[in-house]
Amino acid sequence: MWELFLANLPIVACFLLGLGLLIVEVFMPGFGLPGISGIILEVVSIVLTYLWHGGLAALGMTLIILAVVGIVISLALRSVNKGRLSKSPIILNDEESAADGYVATRDMEVFLGKEGVTTTVLRPTGMAEFDGVKLNVVADGEYIPKDARVRVDHVEGARVVVRRLRTAEE
Repeated sequence: MWELFLANLPIVACFLLGLGLLIVEVFMPGFGLPGISGIILEVVSIVLTYLWHGGLAALGMTLIILAVVGIVISLALRSVNKGRLSKSPIILNDEESAADGYVATRDMEVFLGKEGVTTTVLRPTGMAEFDGVKLNVVADGEYIPKDARVRVDHVEGARVVVRRLRTAEE
């Protein structure tokens, strides 16, 4: 029995080390060295199983790896939300809410319907001035020259969309 364990030690070592590296990758931003190394070690454990024990054993090893990785990662993520890891300093628990004074974008709805003048050419983006306030604006599908009269048509978050006002001469 002990000989069987020692004979399969490289397979078990690659499996466990790869699993550990994949767990580390879950908590690191991006797709980096631990994730790539963990995947490579898991593939190595499958290849060694195939070479030493055959195709059916390699298929079984693949299924075991997928099941264990799925279970461990789901348990780790559950622990991040509700368990001991949720109290860890590596987990960000602060939130920036409007009640605390955080604002993602300024409320541009106050400019809805206001008329102003373009200070740059809009092709389709540029600058326009409304009641002494310069804003980045977007033309609604057309080229608008500098010093043209425009009206704020609609606002989408921080995006202010304007339409050209036609004069009697046009």
